[in-house]
Amino acid sequence: MSDIVVGLDLGTGGVRAIAVDLQGQIIAQATRSYPLLTPQPGWTEQNSSDWIDASLAVLLDVTQQLNGYQAIALGVSGQMHGMVPVDIEGKAIRPAILWNDQRTGKAVAEIEATIPRPELIQRTGNPAITGFQLPKVLWLRSQEPEAYTRLWQILLPKDYLGYALTGELATEPSDASGVGCLNLAKRLWDTDILDALDIKPALFPSVIESTAIAGRLKPEIAARVGLPVGLPVIAGGGDNAAAAIGLGISSSNLNLGSLSIGTSGVIFAPCDRPIPDPQGRVHLFCHIDGGYHLLGVTLAAGGSLRWYRDTFAPQISYTDLMEMAGRSLPGARGVLFLPHLAGERSPHLDPDTRGALVNLSLAHTQADVIRAVLEGVAFSLREALEVISAIAPVRQLLATGGGARSNIWLQILADVLQTELIAPKAEEGAAYGAAILAMVGVGAYPNLEAALKIISPASYVVQPQTNPLYEAAFNRYKLLYDSLKVVR
Repeated sequence: MSDIVVGLDLGTGGVRAIAVDLQGQIIAQATRSYPLLTPQPGWTEQNSSDWIDASLAVLLDVTQQLNGYQAIALGVSGQMHGMVPVDIEGKAIRPAILWNDQRTGKAVAEIEATIPRPELIQRTGNPAITGFQLPKVLWLRSQEPEAYTRLWQILLPKDYLGYALTGELATEPSDASGVGCLNLAKRLWDTDILDALDIKPALFPSVIESTAIAGRLKPEIAARVGLPVGLPVIAGGGDNAAAAIGLGISSSNLNLGSLSIGTSGVIFAPCDRPIPDPQGRVHLFCHIDGGYHLLGVTLAAGGSLRWYRDTFAPQISYTDLMEMAGRSLPGARGVLFLPHLAGERSPHLDPDTRGALVNLSLAHTQADVIRAVLEGVAFSLREALEVISAIAPVRQLLATGGGARSNIWLQILADVLQTELIAPKAEEGAAYGAAILAMVGVGAYPNLEAALKIISPASYVVQPQTNPLYEAAFNRYKLLYDSLKVVR
């Protein structure tokens, strides 16, 4: 029997399980989806029971493909920032409130009225943000007081999954640093912040290392999914950090970060010290390997292109859209696009800002508009990268996500960001990173640095080219946000 590890990633759209051998090859995989609940505008929730049912189903799907293999560990990752309130019987009190939920504006104001924003940023790496878990706790206390009185533990999504699998309570720094009350320097809950907000620190689980064994698989779960009783379950990591590990990005190489172009756009830059942006325009979180990372987020990256296609060109394939964009010129012949279709995270932290197409004329074509959408996303990411680069300059970015499969968009991004982009040979996401953590957690590799050597090297590199048209367009782009804010 050959040894394998299992990686389990609890995403927003669904859960993915993979079995990976100790040389890094994927042996089996399975996915299941579950509903997204939107009970009111701006609210996003999921039933945590749906997570558990789907997770157990994919684990069973994977184990049924494992003839000749034996599992030695399971690692977990998952969507960050969500809140699962749990009662003394270990049951979820209400549906989980997710990372992209926007109901907590008053709670954010309450936090910053109690703890000045500069102090909060210095302690936790971030200001109070509507999507983070801590404001959700204050919202629960004020809006659902009966539920709050029943609270025994407040868990992040992947940690609730770990609790369901093992019966043990634990979290780890990469996910916990997205709660809003983890002291980054100490990598422990900041009791001064919690005391000031009159929240009991005991409501939060203990913080252990990302490669530590959080618990062992319960007999009834093991029987249901076909895995060994007592299988070590490794603490794991938040999805962005776990995905970075799956790409080989660690704090030992500060020159290499990542650029993800999915529905959102994310720039991930490792750093070796907890140095936040003083204005909190980009996030600072703990990395899985004991270091830290900065995160710049454009909320509608691939989402902007999808919106354009769904609204104006539903019969045209994405491949054809990209080919059409190539018929325009750098700078899109003056057309500008502001990709704030879902508000914006970095660097504005403004959920109310909105998108725009600007400078259209009768002479412009569909090709110009499509290219402007691609360039607008690139300009938005450059705004975030400029903030990040002042703290942790990166020379290369591993480009991932659906948008990175387009050669023209990759070249636009490289040229606008003026950064070398690398297309990885394989992109397996957060579940793969969780599997690597599982290998280290049970000693299959002595440390994370050794385990990362199994990751496939890059396939090709996109070199940035300097084009004055992009610089001129970016300078005009930067004026748009403030100009439109006056109109609101």
